[in-house]
Amino acid sequence: MQSQNQLHIFEEILLLALRDKQGTIFYDVHYPQALAAALLAELLLIKKVELELNGKKKFVKLADKKSTGSLLLDECLQKISKSKRRARIENWVSRFANIPRLKHKAAQSLCNKGILKMEERKVLLLFKHKKYPEINPRPEKQLIEKLRKAIFGANKTIEPETVILIAICEKTGILKHLFDKQKLREKKKWIKEIISGNLIGDATKEAVEAMQAAIFTAVIIPAVATSS
Repeated sequence: MQSQNQLHIFEEILLLALRDKQGTIFYDVHYPQALAAALLAELLLIKKVELELNGKKKFVKLADKKSTGSLLLDECLQKISKSKRRARIENWVSRFANIPRLKHKAAQSLCNKGILKMEERKVLLLFKHKKYPEINPRPEKQLIEKLRKAIFGANKTIEPETVILIAICEKTGILKHLFDKQKLREKKKWIKEIISGNLIGDATKEAVEAMQAAIFTAVIIPAVATSS
């Protein structure tokens, strides 16, 4: 269970995907898939679920259904626990991405920690629109600095959570909003090395590989089908 000051991976992803002052998501970011991948990656990291190999396919298997201390993570854990059939990791990313009010649930978690605030206004006098501007910029600044050191620094040792964060941000369009695009292009080879999982242990590497495959299935394939 995390302390009040610690952030879950899905909270970090949402912080990075939001415009600080406006409190809205960058228009070209695949945030449902990013949040879903972060949720499943964290469940893998904290050993609440594990991957079971059947032939060439990897299925998600419940390992521990005790509460994580996070309402959103627990909701995901309950979905896996109550599922009558096992499913592959990309299926669970897709299911998590379709959780009702996913963004708002993740944002509320950050509001509870005093990092965001919720603002609501009516659109056309009928619909309510919520946005989440940042009121405490320090956590995000620390987070971006951590990513900066991993991508542009000289240190070749990167903690597993940061590797997962970079992998999700790179695959869902968040990374290009955090750093200069030209500088990112110059580090393209190193970023690829980071998210290959070669710098971390086997368990986390498995999680990173699974996340990338799931995001590819959820984001890239539908986009190709639509344009065809």
